[in-house]
Amino acid sequence: MKKKFALSFVALASVALLAACGEVKSGASNAAGNSVDEKTIKIGFNFEETGAVAAYGTSEQKGAQLAVDEINAAGGIDGKQIEVVDKDNKSETAEAASVTTNLVTQSKVSAIVGPATSGATAAAVANATKAGVPLISPSATQDGLTKGQDYLFIGTFQDSFQGKIISNYVSDKLQAKKVVLYTDNASDYAKGIAKAFREAYKGEIVADETFVAGDTDFQAALTKMKGKDFDAIVVPGYYTEAGKIVNQARGMGIDKPIVGGDGFNGEEFVQQATAEKASNIYFISGFSTTVEVSAKAKAFLEAYRAKYNEEPSTFAALAYDSVHLVANAAKGAKNSGEIKDNLAKTKDFEGVTGQTSFDADHNTVKTAYMMTMNNGKVEAAEVVKP
Repeated sequence: MKKKFALSFVALASVALLAACGEVKSGASNAAGNSVDEKTIKIGFNFEETGAVAAYGTSEQKGAQLAVDEINAAGGIDGKQIEVVDKDNKSETAEAASVTTNLVTQSKVSAIVGPATSGATAAAVANATKAGVPLISPSATQDGLTKGQDYLFIGTFQDSFQGKIISNYVSDKLQAKKVVLYTDNASDYAKGIAKAFREAYKGEIVADETFVAGDTDFQAALTKMKGKDFDAIVVPGYYTEAGKIVNQARGMGIDKPIVGGDGFNGEEFVQQATAEKASNIYFISGFSTTVEVSAKAKAFLEAYRAKYNEEPSTFAALAYDSVHLVANAAKGAKNSGEIKDNLAKTKDFEGVTGQTSFDADHNTVKTAYMMTMNNGKVEAAEVVKP
């Protein structure tokens, strides 16, 4: 998941400098990394807990903290308790890089979970690599993000995977021979999904329109679309704008299916769209509370509901699994470098979101679901493949 945020010239220059100095490959790091303490194992949280995409970061913080609480209650890792150092990157890429520096140099964490978004993850990884500390993002989906990055791990599927799934679904399930593509042009996440969709879709794209993150009025573009002959609208983007697009489209009488990626996930999407108008909606998720789940996933659902009095999103579930992946890799490890090596060897790890194995680039392909929403409620979920 990636969001492109507006930055001041100074902040942008800072990020550019970090990228220039920090495009570090596996050989340019402190291979041993930070030592694991005799009594505790420090894990850093680097989440978007406030700011533009706080809905993702706060969900992931909750899922990650639940995992830590359960692991500690069960005796910890090799008898050591997990100590969490929780930092808010404020949904800002420059802040995500600064948080990473603080976590690895001041707090001396042995691993980092987060950020949630691809942009923040890209900004954070250089400083983690330099310190020899592995970083796992539960939900960064940008294609190529991990290429050459020995210390970066991704806990979910990539943008191109989502674009292909959407293409197949609108063609095979919705029988859509003509679509409107309406993309957030400020988001690499959205552009990645749109690119893969264009390449995979065999029907006709009758309109290929864009909007920009932060837009609130979509009437002009929707009026233009309404005059077209189409079977579905595909909206690669985040809940903040996608929910408003749904609300305004339905208000104008556009009742065709609206399809999106995992950026539609969360109650905030429904709040923007309103339950009354959030019908005939389809979106991708890496986790579902609607279909039959494993015993492990059922236990997670019950524990999350009991702790937070709410339903977990796919982001909470992915972060929960990410902490367990780190904990599994930390067994027997004397330093963060060994945790990184153990993570890289992970095969068929059974989590609440399914099995995780990391490929040579530390990416994973996971089971995905296409969710069906009507009246603001998910009514069905089905397993889908690209």
